[in-house]
Amino acid sequence: MMSGGNNLSSSHFILIGIPGLEDVLVWISLPVFIMYLITLLANISVLFVIKSEESLHQPMYLFLSMLLFTDLVQSNAAVPNMLLIFWFNLHEISFEGCLVQMFFIHSFSIMGSTILLAMAFDRYVAICQPLRYSAILTYPLITEIGVLVAMGGTLLVFPHPFLVRRLPFCKSHVIDHSYCEHIAVAKLSCADIRVNVVYGLAVAVLVVGVDVAGITVSYAMIINAIFNLSSKEARHKVRSTCVSHVCVILLAYIPALFSFVTQRFGERTASSTQIILSNLYLIVPPMLNPIIYGMKTKEIQRNVLKVLVGDKMSMGDCPGHELEGGGVFSGWYRSR
Repeated sequence: MMSGGNNLSSSHFILIGIPGLEDVLVWISLPVFIMYLITLLANISVLFVIKSEESLHQPMYLFLSMLLFTDLVQSNAAVPNMLLIFWFNLHEISFEGCLVQMFFIHSFSIMGSTILLAMAFDRYVAICQPLRYSAILTYPLITEIGVLVAMGGTLLVFPHPFLVRRLPFCKSHVIDHSYCEHIAVAKLSCADIRVNVVYGLAVAVLVVGVDVAGITVSYAMIINAIFNLSSKEARHKVRSTCVSHVCVILLAYIPALFSFVTQRFGERTASSTQIILSNLYLIVPPMLNPIIYGMKTKEIQRNVLKVLVGDKMSMGDCPGHELEGGGVFSGWYRSR
């Protein structure tokens, strides 16, 4: 048992899983395992296709590959440990292991949010500035955005483990959760955790506020551009390329915000409900993101089929061309 902050190397936590549902965890694990397998297969397949097909080395797909990579890391930081709890009752996690898991889950969550903002900017440039698309979204700029995304997520979450590490844990070391969520761990301390709460809230408000504001402005301009299009076909194509991104945004933010709010302010919300929502946030978006983009993007469809069934069948079954870069938009822009 944890007696304080001076013997951290030999201390550990106990992850309950989903409080109140211990008797059905094995059954809950089955859909979790299936979704995890789909997540691995879908994300790795799309990442492989983007890497191997030179025609997909464009800003839209490079940002998508960043998003899928963050999804993979975040999912792998949480789900395997969940399955060990659900299947084998391996509830124990070391103190250091808990801090590492906390860092990866929270930092890559922030990175994913910022990548969604970068993808919204990409769609804005492609639709509202099509003739300047290649000049604005250059490879050096995309590299800089990737570095800033990684640095932002790392630096903002870096204090989390240290804020937890400084706390004395003289109460229970049992975490009512299936992974090491920052506040769920801090609540076990017998010391004042206001610094943890305030800093965690400040980071969430900053990240969500900036990213959602940027995404909202980008799509407000995109919607205005759609209304100004004279061609019905062009309007349909523009809407089509944005639908997948909007779906991904909603999948990312709605469960994440609900989980965040209930974890901190939802005393009346059942603990099992909070944890199920937190788990869904780590499982469902990483699974659906590559599927949504795969269904809406013919380039990805065609190249995935090419890998799976060969060139001839994939090209025959998946004709057509999805919006890529500024090319299609340049066409309707010049016709206005």
